[in-house]
Amino acid sequence: MGKVTGFLEIDRQDRKYKPAADRIRHYNEFVIPLSEEATRDQAARCMNCGIPFCHNGCPVNNQIPDWNDLVYRSDWEEAARNLHSTNNFPEFTGRVCPAPCEAACTLNIEDTPVTIKTIECAIVDRAWENGWLRPEPPSAKTGKTVAVIGSGPAGLAAAQQLARAGHDVHVFEKFAKAGGLLRYGIPDFKMEKHLIDRRIAQMEGEGVTFHYGVHVGVDVQASDIVGGHDAVILAGGSEKPRDLPVPGRDLAGVHFAMEFLPQQNRRVGRENAGPEEPILASGKHVVVIGGGDTGSDCIGTSVRQGALSVTQLEIMPKPPEREEKLTTWPYWPLKLRTSSSHQEGAERDFAVMTKQVVGENGVVKALQCVRVDGKMQEIPGSEFELRADLILLAMGFVSPVHEGMIQQLGVALDGRGNVQADTLAYKTSLDKIFVAGDMRRGQSLVVWAIREGRQAARAVDHFLMGATNLPR
Repeated sequence: MGKVTGFLEIDRQDRKYKPAADRIRHYNEFVIPLSEEATRDQAARCMNCGIPFCHNGCPVNNQIPDWNDLVYRSDWEEAARNLHSTNNFPEFTGRVCPAPCEAACTLNIEDTPVTIKTIECAIVDRAWENGWLRPEPPSAKTGKTVAVIGSGPAGLAAAQQLARAGHDVHVFEKFAKAGGLLRYGIPDFKMEKHLIDRRIAQMEGEGVTFHYGVHVGVDVQASDIVGGHDAVILAGGSEKPRDLPVPGRDLAGVHFAMEFLPQQNRRVGRENAGPEEPILASGKHVVVIGGGDTGSDCIGTSVRQGALSVTQLEIMPKPPEREEKLTTWPYWPLKLRTSSSHQEGAERDFAVMTKQVVGENGVVKALQCVRVDGKMQEIPGSEFELRADLILLAMGFVSPVHEGMIQQLGVALDGRGNVQADTLAYKTSLDKIFVAGDMRRGQSLVVWAIREGRQAARAVDHFLMGATNLPR
């Protein structure tokens, strides 16, 4: 490393947020980047630790110490080349990844990990600003055609890798624009959508053809897509939400998070919000059920829409404030995580089970709850009621949607209802059909989707050509 004593001499410094009172007035990103000098200093903190455990934590196998050293030496362009050798879209992960690499950093033993995510974002943002990222069309075409169904991070990563290998790649997307949950699930205040648009433009320059408004299995038969291409990658994500089977679930005002969030993202993107009745938190008491990232996104969006109050309920016990390093490091720890949306105004309550949704004239008015112990058993006498004008269900996703494409194809499913395939061949039970991302592994992170898209692309390239130079 360029400065082997950097971690001893320089304190950890990370990006900060603009004040909550200001940022809740708009849907723009509000993270304040570090200066070039500060980023260079943070990169200098990457220690010569012998075994870079950050590699274990990073699903896309980023060469983190290498590009930290390049940033320390101010060789930003080479750092960008190194970063893109393992990650097609570091501007996405640099904004929305929870950074398991930092949890695995050796310096995290003392709660001062290298600011890997911040440095990654700085590298790719500088690369775009300086025009270093241009289309990379192949030198020769293979004559093979590949269909990618779904344009989330897995589908986009697979499509870009295969197009650069010389295949004729066609991406089929049921919505009006590409991006999947990146565009329609993650709010703009966490990741603005022009970041997706410029990647799509790059991919189109590399020969990828996008077909929008084409819902495979609904608008077109899945067999037609399979018959018209030499290989097919299923990358439609895990879209079947976990429901709440309690009395009153069918009352007006109870919605899935992925009914609520896409509407606002379409408004911000000046798209038609859809034929559905508008779901708005304005002037309402909002209850979000589910303690993960999607629930956090519902909080931030509700606050910006002008909710009177926002309460987030989680059935699991409240995690510890900090992990026990000796038993968790370098693995991803269970601990209390407070997002920027939580800081904007939300009450959180843990170990709470929903018993019934109470309504009046067919409209939700309250939520009846009870507290549970560590074994999920109700605690006698702990019942309570919450006022609720809008209830958002953010309890995760159970599987891909089976109706339509999956049923038409008849591919084998695993025990959880995901499309079955291993992580070497990524091949389904049917010839020339592959699968990647959440449709194969279940709901997961953007960074895991990018990894699987890249690896599936390698498997498809090998299937088509008998050999491949694409990285895993």
